[in-house]
Amino acid sequence: MADTQQDLRDRVRADYAAAARKVIDGGTGCCSGTGIEVDASFGAGLYQPEDHEELPAQALAASLGCGNPTAVAELRAGERVLDLGSGGGIDVLLSARRVGPTGKAYGLDMTEEMLALARTNAAKAGASNVEFLKGTIEAVPLPADSVDVTISNCVINLSTDKPAVFAEAFRTLVPGGRLGISDVVADDTLTPAERAERGGYAACIAGALSFAEYRGGLEAAGFTAIDITPTHAIADGLHAAIIKATKPTSAVSPAPPAATPTAATPCCGTGQAAEAAGSCCDPAAKADAVAAGTGCC
Repeated sequence: MADTQQDLRDRVRADYAAAARKVIDGGTGCCSGTGIEVDASFGAGLYQPEDHEELPAQALAASLGCGNPTAVAELRAGERVLDLGSGGGIDVLLSARRVGPTGKAYGLDMTEEMLALARTNAAKAGASNVEFLKGTIEAVPLPADSVDVTISNCVINLSTDKPAVFAEAFRTLVPGGRLGISDVVADDTLTPAERAERGGYAACIAGALSFAEYRGGLEAAGFTAIDITPTHAIADGLHAAIIKATKPTSAVSPAPPAATPTAATPCCGTGQAAEAAGSCCDPAAKADAVAAGTGCC
């Protein structure tokens, strides 16, 4: 029976949690036996030597990306940056250095183990302008128009709902904001089945979009000035690529996706989180709850 979207997400979460635990125990995130296959096409070797000097060893060891998005995002002092799927924090820490004390770098990850590792790395690096958030890249826990640049390093291919990822990236960027990411992209002639033959989902292969699919997804979300440039081969018909796009200055951001209430996730939350999460209760009651800071409807 084919895997469901939840099956795939659970597998990705488990594999990357195992990779984080291995780094914490003194190993590296690569070739860990978790289903994540990492070679010279992935990891810390894709960063410049001067980047290595700025980072804690565990941030480098946990690197599982296929590029260096901070090198192509053209970050400027004072900007706010969001890293989708921040893992051990390598790109958040590099971004924080580039935007300086007047800027801020957010990291978003769904894996508790990676978040714990990233926060430890941030403390070791003495980075005070960073914040790591728990959540999924399909439902970013930030308000609309809240960041100037969104980056990501070989993570969007892991999502089972890529249109939602593109929509959320668009929503959270300010008008005129920039997307600068690294990801695995397939030749347009490669079918989904052929992609899966070349590698698993958690290995960043089976879930890769084609060049045309990637461009179409970004266009459907509202992005313009889209550029997709392959950088090196990952497998037969699959490439690491740099993807750039811009949110038009005239764009109006859509509302955030509605939260699905669960026993572990209250429907409203408090403060900014309540506003970002959407409402599952009466709008007037939610407004009163947010104003009171109770988070209850």
